[in-house]
Amino acid sequence: MENYSIIIFILAIVIGLSAFADKAKLPYPILLVIVGIAIGFIPTMTEIQINPEIIFLIFLPPLLYDASFNISPKDFKTNLNTISTLAITLVFLTTFWIAVVAHYMIPNITWPLAFVIGAILSATDAVAAVSITKGLGISHKTITILEGESLINDASALVAYRFAVAAVMGSAFVIWKATLQFILLLGGGFLVGMVIAKILAFILSKVHKNTNVTISFMLLMPFVAYLVAEQFHVSGVIAVVVSGLAIARFSKKIFPEHLKNSSRSLWDIIIFLLNGLIFILIGLNFRYVLKDIENDMILPYIGYAFIITIVALLIRFVRIFLQKINLQKAFKKNRGGKRKISEDALLDFNNSIILGWSGMRGIVSLAIAIGLPKLLEDGTPFPERNTIIFISVAVVLFTLIGQGLTLPWIVKRLNAKNDKEEMTKKDISAEQIKLTQKL
Repeated sequence: MENYSIIIFILAIVIGLSAFADKAKLPYPILLVIVGIAIGFIPTMTEIQINPEIIFLIFLPPLLYDASFNISPKDFKTNLNTISTLAITLVFLTTFWIAVVAHYMIPNITWPLAFVIGAILSATDAVAAVSITKGLGISHKTITILEGESLINDASALVAYRFAVAAVMGSAFVIWKATLQFILLLGGGFLVGMVIAKILAFILSKVHKNTNVTISFMLLMPFVAYLVAEQFHVSGVIAVVVSGLAIARFSKKIFPEHLKNSSRSLWDIIIFLLNGLIFILIGLNFRYVLKDIENDMILPYIGYAFIITIVALLIRFVRIFLQKINLQKAFKKNRGGKRKISEDALLDFNNSIILGWSGMRGIVSLAIAIGLPKLLEDGTPFPERNTIIFISVAVVLFTLIGQGLTLPWIVKRLNAKNDKEEMTKKDISAEQIKLTQKL
């Protein structure tokens, strides 16, 4: 089949499976990944070449824009401390520790190549996490943190990736240059996002009575913001996020209700189809990654991928629980005077467990891995490219299927425990009231 025929075929499967997912009692993304793997092994199925630039342009902007447009600016600001910790500090910590493990565990993986693997697998995919947790009764705060993390962590991971690949290519890594470039990328992306949002806000204020024109402009905005930012060599991810947040605030003031509903319905369909395509493509590509690996190395590489998955999970849990402790300490210190941390920003045990277990990897990791250069500057093949891609795809599948299948069970157990504790507290209170009355 031609590529466009395969895409139509996949979209039909996505729509059909969405109706089947509830009956199968499987999280929708997991079902799509499993079906994608199965379809990939059909003998007549031809390979779909994933161009990373197309993935970043077609998939990232609308998904990021939708998340930033719908996230509450107030809640985002309240949880900014935790969000920035997960999206920046945790990304670089994960890159470092995965690199250490990969270097000492996987044969022929030099330090630069180890940091490439770490950077590829450093960012979590909240598209997967939020899709899987949808309808499970997870707190609004947890969803806000997961979505907020995904809005920023892709930018951090891409910066780490660029420096790691440059090191493989022979460039020297200088910490102050890396830090400066990271600040410039984020700052430049923020500036581009604000400018694009101001321009669009001006245009929409003039044409908002025309529903079709208004919605069309809003559909184009994330792509324009991303392309303009990338053209200026700053973060397209941050530009899309900032513009989405700004337009969300603007739309609440000026858009009539019928326009919001029309826009919401159209975006829901677009995001539904894009999400479906993403998870199917992750599954589809496993067969074609598998064919480039020697048979006797498949099991060892799967083992390495499993260990890296565990390491990434442990790092995430440790950082989240440290953040929980730090927030509590900061909150207690502030009681006498300044209040930098509000009570709403604190994490409880349930928040921390769910946030930790929701660290699935997804389409960004897959696109970055497949986008590795095939050749070095001197024309020689990029070292261990197939190994890096295979291990990265295996980690993505481990997190999506392993964590994804168990996350609903964990959430239910935590909710049941909460309900039991609430009932116990009510019983104790009732007993105290009876004793008081008797006295």
